[in-house]
Amino acid sequence: MTKKYDTTVLGLVVLDILGRPVSKIPDGGNLAYIDELRLTVAGTAGGTVIDCAKLGVSTLGVGAVGDDEKADFVISTLEKFGVDTIGFERLKGVQTSSTILNIRPNGERPALHLRGACDYFLPPNKEKVDIYDCKVFHLGGTGLLKKLDGPVSVEILKEAQKRGCITTWDLIGATEETATIVDPLLPHIDYFMPSIEEASIMCGLDNPEDIAKYYLDRGVKNCVLTMGGEGSLFMNKDNKIITPAFDINVVDTTGCGDAFDAGMIVALIKEMDIETSLKFATITSGLVATGLGSDAGIINFDDCIKKMNSFKIKN
Repeated sequence: MTKKYDTTVLGLVVLDILGRPVSKIPDGGNLAYIDELRLTVAGTAGGTVIDCAKLGVSTLGVGAVGDDEKADFVISTLEKFGVDTIGFERLKGVQTSSTILNIRPNGERPALHLRGACDYFLPPNKEKVDIYDCKVFHLGGTGLLKKLDGPVSVEILKEAQKRGCITTWDLIGATEETATIVDPLLPHIDYFMPSIEEASIMCGLDNPEDIAKYYLDRGVKNCVLTMGGEGSLFMNKDNKIITPAFDINVVDTTGCGDAFDAGMIVALIKEMDIETSLKFATITSGLVATGLGSDAGIINFDDCIKKMNSFKIKN
C-alpha cells in the first residue's frame, strides 16, 4: 500500500542559537568576539526532519512551538526545506523550546536549554493529519517530552508498528531515571539509535556489546549505538557490524546524532542493505560536524553518496 509520506518525525523541536568559537564566557559584563553565529531548527525531531528533507524524502513534522517570534522562525524554516508542518501545534502562553550553545574550539557544546512548548504537546488527532501514513516513523526526544513521555509514547509506537511503519527512535538528556520511561518502549522499536553514553547511563553497563545485548533482550529488534569518533556498533540477533567514522575536521558536534538518525531513516526508505545504511548514516553524521549547527554539511542525497564513497575512514 502506498504511503503519503516517506517518514513522519515526531518529538523534540528546538530553536538553537549557536556561537563559535567560545573558549570562555567573559567575566562580569565584559565583551568577547566570536567568528560565527547561527539560528537553526534542531532537536531530536527538528534536526532529523530537516536533514531527511534535505536528503530528498517526503517528510511530515509533528511537534509543538509556542506563540512567540521563535515559533515563526521554526515553522518558516521547516517549510523552507520542504517539511509538511500540518502536524505542528502553536501553544498559547508558552515559549518555543530553545537552546543557547557556546561551541568550544574543539567542537564541544555546553548548552543552556529552555524546555518550553515540547513539554506540553500531544500528537494531532487523525482528522487533522494521519501521522502513521508513512514508511518510517521516528520518535525523537524521549526524556524532554513531558506530556508525551510514558504511556502516550508507548501507544504511539505500538500504533505505528500496527500500521506497518518501521519505527526508529532516539532520546536526549538521558539519566538513570530515564530508563523507567524508555523500558516500556523497547518492544515497539525497530531501530534503537541512542549514543553509547546515553545507552550506558540508562542500563548501567559499559561494554558496547553488553549494552546492545541488554536492549535487544528487552525487545529492540535492531540496536545502533553511535560512538562519535569511534563510529557505531550495530547489533541484532543475527549480526554485529562495527562501522568506523570518517576522517573529518570537527567544527561543531551539534546535531550529529540527529543526522545519523536521518541517514538511517533515508537508507531504510531507499532499502539499502544494512552495511550501506550504516555507512550512509555515518557520512550524514560526519558532514554535520564540519559546520556550525544541526543541518550543516548536508547538501543533498547525491552529494552524501559521493562523499561516502570518497572520504577517508578515520584510523
